[in-house]
Amino acid sequence: MVQLSNLFNTLSKNISNRTGKKSRLGIGGEAAAVLAKEAKRKELLLTSSGAVNGSKSETSVAGYSKRGKKGLNQDCFVVWEEFGCQEDMDFCGVFDGHGPWGHFVSKTVRELMPPLLLCSWQEAVEVNSRDLDCILESEKKQIQFDIWEQSFYKTCAAVDQELEHCPAIDSFYSGSTALALVRQGDLMIVANVGDSRAVLATTSDDGSLAATQLTTDLKPNLPHERKRIEKSRGMVYSCPDEPGVHRVWLPNGQTVRGPGLAVSRAFGDYYIKDFGLISEPEIIQRSISSRDQFAILATDGMWDVISNQEAVEIVASTERAESAKRLVECAVCAWKQRGRSAVMDDISVVCLFFHPSTSPGRADGTMKANKTGVY
Repeated sequence: MVQLSNLFNTLSKNISNRTGKKSRLGIGGEAAAVLAKEAKRKELLLTSSGAVNGSKSETSVAGYSKRGKKGLNQDCFVVWEEFGCQEDMDFCGVFDGHGPWGHFVSKTVRELMPPLLLCSWQEAVEVNSRDLDCILESEKKQIQFDIWEQSFYKTCAAVDQELEHCPAIDSFYSGSTALALVRQGDLMIVANVGDSRAVLATTSDDGSLAATQLTTDLKPNLPHERKRIEKSRGMVYSCPDEPGVHRVWLPNGQTVRGPGLAVSRAFGDYYIKDFGLISEPEIIQRSISSRDQFAILATDGMWDVISNQEAVEIVASTERAESAKRLVECAVCAWKQRGRSAVMDDISVVCLFFHPSTSPGRADGTMKANKTGVY
């Protein structure tokens, strides 16, 4: 950790001396952005479909994104292995834009979140360094999680503020969800803003893989979300032509371009921020065990047609480097089976593997037959 602190301080000093002016990321954020560029040069940072190899030249994470049938692909993702030059840290995220400028908003959130998070985390680590050195090992994980939790809160607030004042992007009627995962050793932190989903694959006692949903799809009709929205005078209801699709609407008598918003948390969408929409993430933690094999992060375009268990079994039966692509292909087939009336959404997927594979290529190290019928 001292090594990263020294690197941050050196980069920050050099950037400050070179520019002499304030950056939208701040000096610390600019330093983190420099680290991101170096990670991309070393092929440790991925923003287009492909895979990243770990230290043992084995695929440790794969990502894939595909445009739907609604126009431009407003989805995107990012993978950063050795996050912030830390060998035991990874960052993954998927982002789902919406509205006229949604594709710009999602890519801007993807650009801003990793360096700002890294900067916030580094600042918090420096403040808490004495506590981390003195406490028992059993208590260290809780402090580590607390640091990440506060770093995510701070980062998401900063990203939303930056978007609001960005002259190049009109995010008043456009926005983006975000789902991010950080792995630090055997600690996993997941932060969710919107309705993308993270699913964990764990080996059961009988040797099969079971899916566990890590996040909640943050829709407006969830009781705690609806309560906050209605307390802010926003409205939640579904229209007759969209039964079951609940949206956030402005109070009676106020108009807005296009439909209401189908998520209760998002970046941007400032027309409705005063009426219950927030960009604060829901954050969970988990200690990664030897039974936890991989995590899947995906936008709602996949979960609309593929169940959690189906997704786990598809990834487990596929070579790691092709796992994200195969999962998207299966989702595309499932969308087609719904007929011409179904308009396929954009789909982005990231698959993060926790352990070396015991069988070449396979995600779970087994050769078990698939149990689903979507292939």
